[in-house]
Amino acid sequence: MADPITTASAGTMPRTLEALAGHYAAGPGVSLVPLAARAHVSLRAHPDAVSAVGGALGLSLPGKPKTSVVAEGVSALWLGPEDWLLVGGTPASQMIAAIEGSGTVLHSAVDVTDRYVGIRIEGPAAEAVLSSSCPQDLRLQSFPVGAVSRSVFAKADMVIWRRGESEFELFCVRSFADYVWGLLTEAAQFPAV
Repeated sequence: MADPITTASAGTMPRTLEALAGHYAAGPGVSLVPLAARAHVSLRAHPDAVSAVGGALGLSLPGKPKTSVVAEGVSALWLGPEDWLLVGGTPASQMIAAIEGSGTVLHSAVDVTDRYVGIRIEGPAAEAVLSSSCPQDLRLQSFPVGAVSRSVFAKADMVIWRRGESEFELFCVRSFADYVWGLLTEAAQFPAV
């Protein structure tokens, strides 16, 4: 009997099923779309290792709170001092191998790809929908394009990334995906704009 958690096609490794596969929702001025699977790596690096680790990835790791850097197909999201989430189309194993090849031992890089489910919230009402259950100040002047932060949506921990003036990506833990999706879908029906 096949494992219901994974799927496999001829000649490929089994892959975890997408938690929100087939979901789509929209409301006045907003659309919600699950993000395609991308690699996620939790990176912690000592200040002395930041330059070498960033160089190995082909980017400069952001050093300021709530910032992000995108380069070479990898996005580095600042989550805290010495703490980043790497997101990209590059497999996590390749990102980790590049980091390991940097020559520094003052880091930790862990594949957390299957931990997160991503959702894109887009449209003029995106900020209002996300603010419906998120205490973070998401106004453009406080949370500009490129800003990233850990926060909560109702009772679910998540990472919020502002990709455009009216576009956000959020990453929640897989076990909360249906819960977050349901609340977002409900808020999208009557956004308080």
